[in-house]
Amino acid sequence: MAAKRTKKFKTEVQQLLDLVIHSLYSKKEIFLRELISNASDAIDRLRFEALTDHSLKRGEGEYRIKISTDARAKTITISDNGIGMTADEVESNIGTIANSGTRNYLEQLKSGETANDAEFIGQFGVGFYSSFMVADLVTVLTRRAGDSHTAVRWTSKGDGNYTIEDAEREGNGTDITLHLRDDMHMFLEEWQIRQIVKDYSDYIAFPIVMDITRQKKSEIQDGEEVEVTEEETLNSMKAIWKKAKNEIGPDEHNEFYRHISHDYTDPLKVIHYIAEGATEFRALLYIPAQAPFDLFLPDSGKGVHLYVKNVFITDNCEDLLPRNLRFVRGVVDSSDLPLNVSREMLQDDAIIRRIRKNIVGKVLNTLVELKDGDFDTYLKFYAQFGSTLKEGFHFGAEKQEQLRELVLFHSSGEEDRPVSLREYVNRMPEAQKDIYYLTGENLDAVRQSPLLEVFRSKGYEVLFLVDVVDEWVVQALSEYDGKKLTAIHRGDLDLDSEDEKKERKEQREASRKDYKELLESLQKQLEAEVKEVRLSKRLTDSACCLVADKSGMDANMERIMRAMNQDVPVTKRILEVNPDHPVLKRMKDLLAANKDDPRLKDFADLLYGQALITEGSPVKDALRFTKLVSELMSSE
Repeated sequence: MAAKRTKKFKTEVQQLLDLVIHSLYSKKEIFLRELISNASDAIDRLRFEALTDHSLKRGEGEYRIKISTDARAKTITISDNGIGMTADEVESNIGTIANSGTRNYLEQLKSGETANDAEFIGQFGVGFYSSFMVADLVTVLTRRAGDSHTAVRWTSKGDGNYTIEDAEREGNGTDITLHLRDDMHMFLEEWQIRQIVKDYSDYIAFPIVMDITRQKKSEIQDGEEVEVTEEETLNSMKAIWKKAKNEIGPDEHNEFYRHISHDYTDPLKVIHYIAEGATEFRALLYIPAQAPFDLFLPDSGKGVHLYVKNVFITDNCEDLLPRNLRFVRGVVDSSDLPLNVSREMLQDDAIIRRIRKNIVGKVLNTLVELKDGDFDTYLKFYAQFGSTLKEGFHFGAEKQEQLRELVLFHSSGEEDRPVSLREYVNRMPEAQKDIYYLTGENLDAVRQSPLLEVFRSKGYEVLFLVDVVDEWVVQALSEYDGKKLTAIHRGDLDLDSEDEKKERKEQREASRKDYKELLESLQKQLEAEVKEVRLSKRLTDSACCLVADKSGMDANMERIMRAMNQDVPVTKRILEVNPDHPVLKRMKDLLAANKDDPRLKDFADLLYGQALITEGSPVKDALRFTKLVSELMSSE
């Protein structure tokens, strides 16, 4: 038997060890995840080698990972019956970093850059070094499968030295024993170990077992309680995303969804997806039936869980789905996804982009199919997540064409249900060229807007955009199916056909001439409030309305910006007046009779106040406005 040999870590390895212990991992419990993952990898490797070396083959039910604790010695041991290692492999594998990447790799770690070699996390790569975050002494006892030689013991305090010697171990596999630091004894607690396994390793394909001691009634001595130690399996091993679709029933889906989402309701829709080819992965995704309370909180990062070889990596991989699909819950499991050195950040953006492209397309296609096949159910989904879905237009999320088919808006053509853009376009009159919309604070306000009058007279439907996000949506969603989206509260509208323009040309020219002096008077009276006063093509019944300039900020956007505590520049809007309304005719007569009639100023203020109220804005001088209304009501 070879004598104990003491060796020094290479400088690079010691520096790496210092990084791992002090700064690389954000959570100390990660050490157990890493060691369980290494044990699982060791069993996987043994199973693989046994395919060609039948002397290594054994019944798959015998593979296991065992966690043992010793409260007196303050140790925790992770054991497996996997491939094991020879002495040379121990030195080579634990020294992987020193032999592979050396200084350049270490510099990447120090600077926070990601590494390019996925093999740095192997059976005993950097993950193994996480043991020293919680232990001041680590012992590895291992024996190579198929090797008749003795086992190997490796020991280190993480202080720059390690010892290696021959040892005895019954059977192949590896035992890693951690002598816990004084402030890490919580990892000896049964509940703590159970929780870590449940959070990070529940779906490892092999049983993770532990001896549990309980008080039980004696079967020999009636009425007395005795301590009984029994081995329990801590993980479920139920990676249901690896089952065939027809093998998973609704109850199993509901149970798994509630487990990963912490939602008490059943999911609205299940997406089970297997991708094969250049990038292979499995995805089991769920569309919830109701929005979580934190959906719009800035740090609501919980979403799709990322697994690699059944090992939980993170539930906050922001690159897997765009922000507007953050309501999706589920699992993505990739067997060959490269990771960075701590497994807490992904290192290969190209693979993640390919996975993302696939699952984004699958989710949106599923929603399109739901909308087309079961509109009532889709309405339930949209009531919960419609606003979130529409964020994709503003943030430039991919698959914009599919998003266009998914968005719904209330409209002047429907009282109770929203409509899709496709439905709107399909029922447009032949003479209608654009898709018309009106933004506002709520449905009641926009439905009563005088801006709709001419559209109702022509039978043109107007979409109501009342979600806060809609103001940004229409900046990105400028057209649909070749039809331009046009705001009816902005700019100068021209809805007449060529024949109608010819018919009304003389009438409008006469109105401009007839009201020229009144328009100039109103412009002078209201020059501090409005940019322009002009005759309206929008109004058929109301006396006046306010509209934004073609590139100006409208009232609804001003309200939104103020609610966000943003500085809102002073923006003058355009006052449009209806030449066919009795109020305008009376004002014209008053002006003709006496240009200095004080009632002209009062009427101008009343018109402007009325226009502010109908657009949902407060009157500038409410006391004066109510006084003028009272005087007008009491006059003969």
